[in-house]
Amino acid sequence: ISIPYYDIENIKKEVTAPAECKSLDEYLKRFEIPNLVMQSKHSLRRITFELLEDCAKENVKYIEVRFAPLLHITKGLSVEDVIESVISGIKDAEEKYNIKGNVILCCMRFMSIDKAFEVVKAGKKYLLKGVVAIDLCGSEGEGFCKKFIEPISLAKEYGYRITIHAGETGIGKNVLEAVELLGAERIGHGVFIKDCIEAYNIVKDKGITLEMCPTSNIQTKAIDDFKNHPIHKFFNDGIRVSVNTDNRTVSDTNMTKECDVLLREFNITVEEYKQIYLNSVDAAFADAETKEWLRKMI
Repeated sequence: ISIPYYDIENIKKEVTAPAECKSLDEYLKRFEIPNLVMQSKHSLRRITFELLEDCAKENVKYIEVRFAPLLHITKGLSVEDVIESVISGIKDAEEKYNIKGNVILCCMRFMSIDKAFEVVKAGKKYLLKGVVAIDLCGSEGEGFCKKFIEPISLAKEYGYRITIHAGETGIGKNVLEAVELLGAERIGHGVFIKDCIEAYNIVKDKGITLEMCPTSNIQTKAIDDFKNHPIHKFFNDGIRVSVNTDNRTVSDTNMTKECDVLLREFNITVEEYKQIYLNSVDAAFADAETKEWLRKMI
């Protein structure tokens, strides 16, 4: 592939968002170079294996890898090829390390409804064989849920679990619609339910888990400072929160760093951490056996 630099420090700047990133859109630009590499079965399998390898070395025991298959077909792979390569990479890592993984297939919001149907249909045969859920992600506009009611409804019919990126960039109402119109069981980010009481209440009352990503939220300017991140406030009010990396490379983070943020900024206790961990296990799209194994870890 053609790259703008050949020294590692400059390449790192191209694939990692700066702390002073101006917006979510600028953050998303950092995916461009990695996606150029992720266009062959071998690369996808290797990258997936290495992701789980890195996580396992950090003592992560279970991971749900979310990615958009349609971003990996520019060199001729089919959607099925892409999904199979990622599942193979997960299995390679499971054999070598004490970690388990599943896949969440993302539909990009800027693509057509037909493309969302394509992903939902292509992933159907891999349900319970590595694929567990469907997601909508990418740049967030107001009211995007209405556009995707049909493909997400079909996904539910097939047996996909539903998690939706919403309320990341200032539109709390998107979270309300993700739950009401799309049946979201989990919400990616959900930061801005803080500004929409209806969204806040539905998340709390229905026990929807928020997949919160503190470092990413600072970079995308969703939040101006770690101390103002609502994760701890939400937790204290009984909202189910989990701690996530969003994207390890783009945010230059990992689970240890994210947990350190909670410790440093909010002085969370061991008991609070345990509760967040158990919330995460309950919300995981894993089978009962895996969940039981994970609960024993704590």
